[in-house]
Amino acid sequence: MEETEAGRTLTAETRRDLMQSGVHRLYQPKRFGGAEGSLRAGVDILAAIGQGCSATAWVLVQNLTHNWMVAEWPIEAQESVWGEEPAALLSGILIPGVGKARRVEGGYRLSGRWPFLSGVNVCDWALFTAFTDGPNGEKEDRHFLLPRSDFEIHDTWRSVGLRGTCSNDAEVNDAFVPECMTTTIESLKGAVPPPGADALSLYCPRYAMFGVYISAAALGSAEAAVAAYVDQAKKRVARSSSTAVASFMTQHIKISEALASLRAARLMLYGVCDLATEILASGRLPDDEERTRFRSEAAFAGRLLTQAVNIVWDAGGGAVIYDQNPLSQAFRDASTAARHLTQNWDINAAAHGRVVIGLPIDNPSL
Repeated sequence: MEETEAGRTLTAETRRDLMQSGVHRLYQPKRFGGAEGSLRAGVDILAAIGQGCSATAWVLVQNLTHNWMVAEWPIEAQESVWGEEPAALLSGILIPGVGKARRVEGGYRLSGRWPFLSGVNVCDWALFTAFTDGPNGEKEDRHFLLPRSDFEIHDTWRSVGLRGTCSNDAEVNDAFVPECMTTTIESLKGAVPPPGADALSLYCPRYAMFGVYISAAALGSAEAAVAAYVDQAKKRVARSSSTAVASFMTQHIKISEALASLRAARLMLYGVCDLATEILASGRLPDDEERTRFRSEAAFAGRLLTQAVNIVWDAGGGAVIYDQNPLSQAFRDASTAARHLTQNWDINAAAHGRVVIGLPIDNPSL
């Protein structure tokens, strides 16, 4: 973890381990060697890795979810990405406003510079987005798959937290993207599973669940932070009174509150996964209220996780401000993760609340 933090990127060894383990292939179709795993399994995997390294878990979210998205691409695109290297690592960014695409014969010419491509330094392919003209003249959010050779990485990732995620800028300069290597945001909104389908996760709306897995990575990091604090509290002695900190009732309360926040967040993430699975198993897609609820509850879980880390950070005294204290990095990483769009409580809660009250959905990705 220290090497990843200092280098601001995953190490070559970590990249190798990810590819060999295949954890990022949880939602890859079996025809390419993927697991077609359950929605809940993603929470467990990301949380477990987050306990060891928050940056690796964060990058794995991108690898795992972008693989999941590619499963909705035309089969020609899937074969291009996974045909020669089934364990390919994918990065991506979903900010269409900064890209420019124009239709040409056989596909599109794409240009732009996108920020925040987590894991881009170690990826084989990346997903970019830009607005194109739809069939009726409307703006269409189109997604493009490009190999690593078709874009340039700019070393911009000097951040407060999640330093090891190499979330650099990537620039595309008039690259040709064949039609089959593109899709629209509409194709990522899921499909009704056929009767008896086993891999229900492959039919799930992708963007509705993205926040669940961002929060799952943060869950592991928060669990590690609270565990580290409990270990420290058992040994600490207050310098002002030479009294064991473990004897303070205030510490008991804070530890219990932090642990309750962790458990509530995990149960909420499981709940979203289980509800989505139940809905798909019934032979339908989640409706507007349910999709916005998934996003809202994922953001609320993230809020609980930030709260848990802040509780032990505040309780830790002056020692936590030193870089060598694990709570220092945990605090920085949690604060950074909370800035992700899927973790923004106001935005995601408002999107859900307006649908509940009878107004139309206003998030085009859902």
